[in-house]
Amino acid sequence: MPQALFLAFGQLGDPAFRRPLILGVLGAALAFLGLIWLAAWLAAWAAAGGPEWLAWITQAGGAAAGVFLGWWLFLPVALGIAAQFTDSIAGAVERRHYPNLPPPSGASALAQAGYGVWFGIKLLLLQILLLPLFFLPLIGGLLALLIAAHGLGAGLLREVALRRMNMAHSRIAWQRLRWQGWWLGLALALLAMVPLLNLLVPVLGIAGATHLLTRGLPGLPRTA
Repeated sequence: MPQALFLAFGQLGDPAFRRPLILGVLGAALAFLGLIWLAAWLAAWAAAGGPEWLAWITQAGGAAAGVFLGWWLFLPVALGIAAQFTDSIAGAVERRHYPNLPPPSGASALAQAGYGVWFGIKLLLLQILLLPLFFLPLIGGLLALLIAAHGLGAGLLREVALRRMNMAHSRIAWQRLRWQGWWLGLALALLAMVPLLNLLVPVLGIAGATHLLTRGLPGLPRTA
């Protein structure tokens, strides 16, 4: 798994990585700002009619809550957008590192796009459901990280696999590479907690999953 991530880092300058990276960041930034505004507005509405100092404190607390939510929910939004460019990113990885692979002939473009959207929504819901765990000191945050790593690794590996196989075979690919995929998801989940580095996670995840799939299952990627 470390080699897959290192190879993905080494290709960050590839032009094929730029567009999904920029669009993913812009989309997640808009969602981030929207959450801050919504949280501050709700706080101001809740404090309406009270003392001015209470309204100020409530708004500040609401904005802080929005910042935390935006940080925690950044990844699924950015991934949902970047997943629509899986073919571009994975194709660039294959051209550079695996030029002898045959052209991909897996699930339809519509099925791949649909799975990418569903992956982003599912990860978003998972992140929301995991929020209460942060109220448990230490163990809660650790559990949230481990569960998110599983969802992230499984979603990325299957998303990339669909370029070269159908839905049933993508599930087999995940079952066979479960532990490698989980470690990749954990590494990405840790990177997602670091400001600025979290911007790279969607592209790194797709590229890293491509390396894992191609190296881990050299025969399966050709199964349509």
